[in-house]
Amino acid sequence: MNIDELKNTWNQDDSFEETPKISIEQKERINLPLEKIRKNMRMEFWSTVSVFVFAFALIAVSAGPFKFKFYITILIASMVFVTFFFYSQFFKLYKNMGNPMMNTYESLKDLLHQFQLNKQYYLSFYLAFVPFLVCEIIIVLEFIPRPVPLSDLHIAITLIGTMVITMPLLFFIGKWWFNKFYEKYIIQIKSLVKELGQ
Repeated sequence: MNIDELKNTWNQDDSFEETPKISIEQKERINLPLEKIRKNMRMEFWSTVSVFVFAFALIAVSAGPFKFKFYITILIASMVFVTFFFYSQFFKLYKNMGNPMMNTYESLKDLLHQFQLNKQYYLSFYLAFVPFLVCEIIIVLEFIPRPVPLSDLHIAITLIGTMVITMPLLFFIGKWWFNKFYEKYIIQIKSLVKELGQ
């Protein structure tokens, strides 16, 4: 095979892989829900940062035994670490939504796939806080003074009851929050992508 034949084969392969471009009007229709999602992601990020800053400040100014404050501080610092991991995944999606190269049908399909992955991350993020909640309850039960000490049975019921109630509750809160701030816009994008695919 000579150089010219090789070039022709290469060009044919390139043209075969091309996907249809999205018109300016279609881009504008897609950019509106994308910008809403990006706005909600920014709001959620800064809200989370402010909650952690408030929690650390509250511990710093509150009275209490050193061990109690130290354990709670370590626990919240661990929560920050877990939050950082999940937000790093969300940040990748945030960057991809603002990518100016996202102008083909295939790139939008890929974005929808990323939305599905991030929905799973999102629900996992809420469930990841169950162990932290249990640890906080243990610390409170151990360090808050009471006139009558709690029995072992009472402590066991409190911890098991907390897990039984909070795990489904956190899951449904996460699902509701995702639907309210993201899912409805993802559905709009899905319908637009479906139109493009026809």
